[in-house]
Amino acid sequence: MKQRMQRSGWGAWICATSALLFASGPVGAQATVKIGVIAEFSGPFADYGSQILAGMKTYLQLNGDVFGGKKIELVVKDTTGAAPDIAKRLAQESVTRDNVDILAGFGLTPNAMAVAPVATEAKKPMVIMNAATSIITTRSPYIVRVSHTLPQDTQPMAQWAWKNGIKRVFTLVSDYGPGQDAEAAFIKAFKAAGGEIVDSVRTPLANPDFAPFIQRVKDAKPEAVFVFLPPGSQTIAFIKGYEERGLKEVGIKIIATGDLTDDGVLQAMGDGTLGIVTSFHYSAAHDSPENKTFLKAYTETNGTRLRPNFMACAGYDGMAAIAEALKKTQGSTDPDKLLSAFKGMKLMSPRGPIMIDPETRDIVQTVYIRRVEKLNGILYNVEFDKFPEVHDPGK
Repeated sequence: MKQRMQRSGWGAWICATSALLFASGPVGAQATVKIGVIAEFSGPFADYGSQILAGMKTYLQLNGDVFGGKKIELVVKDTTGAAPDIAKRLAQESVTRDNVDILAGFGLTPNAMAVAPVATEAKKPMVIMNAATSIITTRSPYIVRVSHTLPQDTQPMAQWAWKNGIKRVFTLVSDYGPGQDAEAAFIKAFKAAGGEIVDSVRTPLANPDFAPFIQRVKDAKPEAVFVFLPPGSQTIAFIKGYEERGLKEVGIKIIATGDLTDDGVLQAMGDGTLGIVTSFHYSAAHDSPENKTFLKAYTETNGTRLRPNFMACAGYDGMAAIAEALKKTQGSTDPDKLLSAFKGMKLMSPRGPIMIDPETRDIVQTVYIRRVEKLNGILYNVEFDKFPEVHDPGK
């Protein structure tokens, strides 16, 4: 059966994917569970929504679309970018007009924060598939996160850097919730280990000119610069500026969360990324049977336009969590029953083992230390160390 989607005009890719067939077998006239997928499908963060939705579709392609006797229906809404007012309106529309049972998606923190009160008022479970500011899960008792938090990914980087001889660091982060979280977590952990922060700077979220910031880093002469930037065009621009202004030549290393070397854009960033060390919860190079199955199914389901990244993995895991919750409730969408099913849930993800903390409703997972290397001529984040069972240290 063809999966029906509601479209808001965000481009040919969404139109094409809405026609995918899912192997659900004969289902007759089963009732549906509607999932309102609210994310960024156009504008500068368009790949966020595309990756999340592609990950969800991949799970459905592998596992069918009937769980607990209920058929999954995706109702897709485009926020057009970091637009809290639009996100809130779309969530209200999804609840009141489309009668969705679950809200999901949310690539960006401002959008997730704006929708949290809607989830609370409507008593709708809200599954976060990327937005990474620590406090998000505290904004509604109905929020569950299957992605990551910036403090969770950042603290291991600070600890690893100190243990590996980096003593003086400059921090450069994007000036919004996740960047502020990353900055605070890195400074706290690095200073606790004995390190020195020589200076810190926050760059605008929209259209930053990195040249003056990169020159400031160079003038400060740290041993390394810790970076958090939202994945996409900004990370490409930063790496270009880093090369052009000769920071590598004077011995200033880059250390970062994995957003900087996002799998989705890594190849486009070029050889300037070689050797960059990052900490993150997912890499397309992760060596496990589950990830190999995911990568193969992702390409078969969505084509090759996008290389699957951590948002695709979170979309896949978010859909897996919803499926398992529906199995536990035998198809009931009662919010309290679904929340109870999510709490303490353990899954084997393409990234490794994950769990939803029953107290915080946030994810517990392994954080890996990776280095950009070439495998068969293609750039990948190759894991070489890990920190197991990391909780969000921001809580």
